Amino acid sequence: MKTLLTGGAGYIGSHTAVAMLNAGHEVAVVDNYANSSAEAIARVEKITGKKVALYEADVADKERMMEILKAEMPDCIIHFAGLKAVGESVAKPVEYYRNNIDTTLTLLECMRELGLTSIVFSSSATVYGEDNVPPFTEDAPKGMCTNPYGWTKWMQEQMLTDAAKASAKGDDWKTPLSVVLLRYFNPVGAHESGLMGEDPQGIPNNLMPYISQVAVGRRDHLTVFGDDYDTPDGTCRRDYIHVMDLAEGHVKAAEYVIEKRKEAEARGEAAGGTEVFNLGTGSPYSVLEMVEAFGRACGHAVAYEIGARRAGDVQDSWADASKARAVLGWEASRGIDEICRDAWNWQSNNPQGYNK
Repeated sequence: MKTLLTGGAGYIGSHTAVAMLNAGHEVAVVDNYANSSAEAIARVEKITGKKVALYEADVADKERMMEILKAEMPDCIIHFAGLKAVGESVAKPVEYYRNNIDTTLTLLECMRELGLTSIVFSSSATVYGEDNVPPFTEDAPKGMCTNPYGWTKWMQEQMLTDAAKASAKGDDWKTPLSVVLLRYFNPVGAHESGLMGEDPQGIPNNLMPYISQVAVGRRDHLTVFGDDYDTPDGTCRRDYIHVMDLAEGHVKAAEYVIEKRKEAEARGEAAGGTEVFNLGTGSPYSVLEMVEAFGRACGHAVAYEIGARRAGDVQDSWADASKARAVLGWEASRGIDEICRDAWNWQSNNPQGYNK
């Protein structure tokens, strides 16, 4: 199977590239390096011993994407490209709506014109909002998002679903579109080699890279946003999933969507449609529990102070991932200690990240 990963040089995309190559699939990557590095793909090639076709481009640039897709004609596209920080989206909503919506619209236009049939979308548990009670199932109500980032994911899911429905009727589509929406929870950790990990540009917006940078001495302390939530220690709880577990979930999803199309075509039936899967562990940890676990991994306490709540945060979020287990044959296998061990291995061996 030939796959094209938009945003494939980013944190989740690059780890997925490793998992795809290790599973025997071909990989091409498109990235504009807005929050990533070409060095990540060099590390992918070093780890796997295999080549990646790498293109520098903005996925919202239709002319360039048509050139790339015509050259590659992938069996499946895995769409990661997009801005992804909850807190930043509250401060910069226009940038988030423009970037995230435009990339997906452009990609759908290209797929329609070229007759490309299969896409796996990098969605998020933020689409569930704060009114649902965890663990969240795939049929939980959506559209109660607490931040612009979540709303962009909700909108992109709707765009992809509507496109799949229209394609089944033949409206301007050469063939029905198959869509898999992967709603994942909180990706953390790094590749066990220590060669790859999360390397945000500027001040980290997510918990784990911030803890890592404090532990390695790049920052003085972590600010914990609120300790007055209705949880055992007063801090928010999340479903932290190891990035390699998440990457392997993308492999399973891409293989599933291609195999399902082949089976439908063999039966003489129309392929296509949309399916949704949660990717998480089902076991939540609080912010302070993660800080303590990281301290165990690095061998010293991680300095932190309590600050005010952050706009856009929800108190509790964790997954019911039983559907992914039953249908995809996927289940997270790495726990909090492996997450922190691998994150520290990456950060301690690359204290300034890639290319620094």
